[in-house]
Amino acid sequence: METQVYKEASRVYPKGLKTTSPAPFKLHSSITVLLRQYHNLLDTQLPPNTRVASTTLTLTMAACTVRANPIKAMPEIPEAEDKVVRPEIGWFPSYKVYKDRVDRLKVLEPNRPTTIPAGWPLQINSERAWSGSDFKSEDDYVFKFTSEDLIEIEAGLAHFKALPGNLGPDDVNQTTFPLPSLGSRLVEVSKTIHDGRGFVVLRGLEPDKYSNFDNILLYLGVTSYIAETRGMQDFDGRMLLHIQAVVEDIKKNGSMPNSPYVARAQPFHTDLCDVLSLYALNVAAYGGECFLASSAKIYNEIAKTRPDIIHVLAKDDWIFDEFWHGQYHQRPLLYNFDGHGPGFQFSRRPLTGAHFSPHHPDVPAMTEVQAEALDTVYFLAKEHAVELTLQKGDIEIFNNFAMLHARSGFSDEGNKRRHMLRLWLRNQERMWKVPPALEKVSWECYGDNEYRKNAIWDIERSPPELRIKHRRASCA
Repeated sequence: METQVYKEASRVYPKGLKTTSPAPFKLHSSITVLLRQYHNLLDTQLPPNTRVASTTLTLTMAACTVRANPIKAMPEIPEAEDKVVRPEIGWFPSYKVYKDRVDRLKVLEPNRPTTIPAGWPLQINSERAWSGSDFKSEDDYVFKFTSEDLIEIEAGLAHFKALPGNLGPDDVNQTTFPLPSLGSRLVEVSKTIHDGRGFVVLRGLEPDKYSNFDNILLYLGVTSYIAETRGMQDFDGRMLLHIQAVVEDIKKNGSMPNSPYVARAQPFHTDLCDVLSLYALNVAAYGGECFLASSAKIYNEIAKTRPDIIHVLAKDDWIFDEFWHGQYHQRPLLYNFDGHGPGFQFSRRPLTGAHFSPHHPDVPAMTEVQAEALDTVYFLAKEHAVELTLQKGDIEIFNNFAMLHARSGFSDEGNKRRHMLRLWLRNQERMWKVPPALEKVSWECYGDNEYRKNAIWDIERSPPELRIKHRRASCA
């Protein structure tokens, strides 16, 4: 059977700007593709008394046969059987399992530290130490563009596009995208993100008015006044990710994509950047709510009631699975940032594995004490999170070191299909000083390294090959 397959073909824009767009070609191959059925996890990350219907992504079992030529298919790497004895801990944790572990370790580990580590604060007393219940309405954190602001943004876009030379996204900055009045207020937003409560939602843009390319340009123009440096998001040099469910790519590739490209819920975690931004080109028909939790509030609660857990979180013996032929590295989950105090940097999947991403047997297990500490952070984040229901055109932007974030599962219908543009950003003047243990991650994201020499800007969407589990990427 002859099958039409779409591959993302690179196009070269002026000044070497590499973008991607679908280009059809016919692939003849002698394979059988089985599509598995996946279900969104229950929205267990929701704050108390919040209910969002979980959604189910169902794929029909199917197979197709094709002849191999002229393109070589990627060889299938058999998954090694994991016989390592690991704690009972899920990517989404069970509260019962967590409480049982807490009770059990009280007996098994009675002589744990009763004070926090030397040099760590007893409490973080700053604006970023909040609970979701502290916010009376979204007016407490939403920055609404005025009609004058929107005119100024469009004028900035027009100015950029009228400049001589063949300019692209890498050329967008405060000079090439002038916002003479709005710019100074966006600088104040940057102060809030770095030194205040840690997050803001910018509201009022109308993405349907613009092409995808112009949406990206104005997104970069606005955020350049908040955090001007953009981080690389994978080892191909990709500077922008399209966060959206891609069922059609699962059908074509026969493999489950990485987390940004499916509709399932996401537990509390951080990314690998300083500042994270999401521009909502569209929203889902149901679900897809965002949740932010203050790392300062979580730290304060643990330091007050379980100081021994601070020791565990700050120790450099946590196993991070790289999901690449059994490779892993070790580092802490909690860091004491100079001038700002403690903040987290971790994602659960490299620590716990998942049903769609199991550990390799060469990757050691975490300890029971670590499992207790990790789930303590999760359930405190759940308790104190604020829920953000983004509207089309919103830009959510927050301090990645000061927040944990999560997302409920979602369902797309008709023209309501969730589509976010993600940027990893840094403000060189206000950035939090990177701890030594995170310097490698920081360099991969923001450094002058070989991966980002040819910056890639995907204009329409991220390519399907990026979404397949064999791809090794920073956080894609």
